[in-house]
Amino acid sequence: MGPNSEIAFSVFGLPIRWYALAYLAGIFVGYWYLLKLIAQPGAPMARRHADDMIFYAMLGIILGGRLGYVIFYNLGNYVQDPVSIFKLWDGGMSLHGGVVGVLVAIWYVTRKDKLSFLRFCDYVACVVPFGLFFGRLANFVNGELWGRATTVPWAIIFPDSGTMDPRHPSQLYEAGLEGIVMMAVLAFLFWRTDARYKPGFLFGTAAIIYGLSRFAVEFVREPDVQLGTLSWGLTMGQTLTIPMLLAGVWLVVTAKGRRHRVEPIAGPDAVA
Repeated sequence: MGPNSEIAFSVFGLPIRWYALAYLAGIFVGYWYLLKLIAQPGAPMARRHADDMIFYAMLGIILGGRLGYVIFYNLGNYVQDPVSIFKLWDGGMSLHGGVVGVLVAIWYVTRKDKLSFLRFCDYVACVVPFGLFFGRLANFVNGELWGRATTVPWAIIFPDSGTMDPRHPSQLYEAGLEGIVMMAVLAFLFWRTDARYKPGFLFGTAAIIYGLSRFAVEFVREPDVQLGTLSWGLTMGQTLTIPMLLAGVWLVVTAKGRRHRVEPIAGPDAVA
């Protein structure tokens, strides 16, 4: 029997949800790792910029993720009941929308402080796998976004799926690919190569790894019930991933031509 509880525990009668813990874990671990990254020579930001980014990224994730879900996954229902758009506690977030929200946040911070947009994206991309990992674990514990029915030995029953058929634990596949694998690859490129001096390379690599992972896992993940498989044979998740893949390939292929000498951020708020 698979997991099926949105509530981790209660504090003085207040329920603490797994999603909340996942967000907090992703933020704190990601922030800690980001400080490690920007402490290296040639960082495109100082600690004050990282502090700003945490705040604006949270806004981007929440607003972008919610709007993305509303627009791409359940627009008809929200048109009939617009008030439900604001009921975040009922669930419904789009990772692709969250990515757009974070990119808008990065654009704002870099424009405000006159920093390199692509190099900023490179560093943020290196911490994203932590959030994806904890988020997918929360999906699994909540017993949601399950996989298709299967007979593999590690199949799990998700009671909320409506049947007692064992299913792929697709959330764990994504946690492994989008979280662990992506983090390992980006960490190797950052710490063992000169990739961080090629604006857009790490960002593009992250987009490619996420895109390939999501596209592949969608074949064993149960499609959203209100959409199913689209008329062109792909799921909405796969369809939204294609532009991300193309952008990632372009960023990686053209990164070498953008290489230039970079100077570390100086000043009282710089990371020593």
